[in-house]
Amino acid sequence: MKSVLPIFSVIAAILVFWVICVVPMNIHLVADQAQRDDLVVTPDTPNARQDVSGVMLALRNPHLIPLTYTFIRPNLPSPHQVAGEMYSSIFGQKITSRRSLVYHGWVTLAPTLLGFVIGTSLGILLAVGIVYSRVMDLSVMPWAIVSQTIPILALAPMVIVVLGSMGIQGLLPKSIIAAYLSFFPVVVGMVKGLRSPNAMQLDLLRTYNASKTQGFWALRLPASTPYLFASLKIGISASLVGTIVAELPTGARAGFGARMLVGDQYGQPLVSWAALFGAAITAAALVGIFSLLERATLKRMGMQAA
Repeated sequence: MKSVLPIFSVIAAILVFWVICVVPMNIHLVADQAQRDDLVVTPDTPNARQDVSGVMLALRNPHLIPLTYTFIRPNLPSPHQVAGEMYSSIFGQKITSRRSLVYHGWVTLAPTLLGFVIGTSLGILLAVGIVYSRVMDLSVMPWAIVSQTIPILALAPMVIVVLGSMGIQGLLPKSIIAAYLSFFPVVVGMVKGLRSPNAMQLDLLRTYNASKTQGFWALRLPASTPYLFASLKIGISASLVGTIVAELPTGARAGFGARMLVGDQYGQPLVSWAALFGAAITAAALVGIFSLLERATLKRMGMQAA
């Protein structure tokens, strides 16, 4: 209970702040509509509504405040509007429907998982090479760091266009973007983990005349397990972000990124917010799965998760 209380406290604080911000963000939109219905009081000056802050407008027209929480196309939707849109998109539609958030979630999840597997495998192999090869440590590691300075928003369209000109479309291009974002945390975490054994442990291996391969399986790999799982949790979230970013410039018709674009282009902010929260919940679920795997694995190894 003590471990859950801080989480709920933070969530409650965010919700309260969100609810408060709905009024100043939407009051001008509500006032515009209300003025057309002769229900709003504003100063008799040109551009009066633009000269009055949202708070002042709300104070002068308190009867408009409840309307800010139910406005059809708000600047900032209220929590219950987003929850209602998510409920109707998840439970009110068939999972094969393009209006279903479950359908779009799977379209995004498939390249995310494939890219994560590719990025994780590449990251582990590079980490092993960096630890055991001085040449790779001096050459590959700097390039891995530099690669992350390239903005993903600039790189994603280039990768999509180049692969598309080669006839490669669909799942793989998005997976490559997801792999690009996920491999770096794994590289850094595994390098740190493989180098975590202290000098006394390494000297003990030399005393028993253990080979590098034996040292890897008996000492370095088990010692790197906590670092690996920490990297995997970061990597799976980064993979999801990479897939969504890859969907944005391609004009994708399905996926969380596509739903966000539909909401922005057709003036349906609730659709965008529902897709945004759907992506966040998906990421949280994936991280939660790896947290459970981490606890089970470390418990079996006689270690304790952080």
